[in-house]
Amino acid sequence: MWHATDLCHHCGACVLYGSKGPLCPSKLSVKQITYSPQGYGPARNIVAFTGGDIGCRPEFYAEAAEKIREVCGKKLWILFETNGYGLVPENLDVLEAAGIDSFWLDIKAYYEETYRRLCGTTNRWILRLPQELKDRGFVFEVLVLYIPGWVETDQIVKIASIVKEADPSIPFTILAFFPEYKLRDVRPPTLMEMAKAYFAVREVGLKNVKLGNCHVFARTEEDWSLLLALVGKEAIG
Repeated sequence: MWHATDLCHHCGACVLYGSKGPLCPSKLSVKQITYSPQGYGPARNIVAFTGGDIGCRPEFYAEAAEKIREVCGKKLWILFETNGYGLVPENLDVLEAAGIDSFWLDIKAYYEETYRRLCGTTNRWILRLPQELKDRGFVFEVLVLYIPGWVETDQIVKIASIVKEADPSIPFTILAFFPEYKLRDVRPPTLMEMAKAYFAVREVGLKNVKLGNCHVFARTEEDWSLLLALVGKEAIG
């Protein structure tokens, strides 16, 4: 989420309309933008294992990573997306030895009771992962989902404090929840709720904070104007 938007916000405006979009980082020329099934953007040197949680099969992904390294060497970052439950020291040893060097760590909740309601298990090990990943030298970012009535600013700030203790420069993204599956009756967060969470996390001392899924709570031109006035375009993931 963080590293994918440092060069491009993938709107395609420069290709489709011949002018940069309002969130453009202005770091690339139109010749560097390509089209893929996932949309417009630059070709990146990142390959990602993603989709559901995949930490339960570390041996498979370790073998896949080794084969990628055989072909590409160190030219690619190999990213592992996970909620962290499977990243116990033994599995981290396996993944690290295979050449996986970066993680998208999705921490679902700070309070164990809330975590159990959402994920069915404890989060005790997961809350120690920011320091563990930092100590091992991995590149990683932390994401937290703002779910009204479930995971709000109080928990997000507590997670941010743990991340700050590991390293205040670790990228931290607050994602807006949208109703899905068994949480269809839960509303998405409002613009002001997301903005307040953003500033609360900044007060903790984290240096690299962004908001994600902004289309969920900023649906009109007026919403976007207000959001940009509050947090600036650098905070938009």
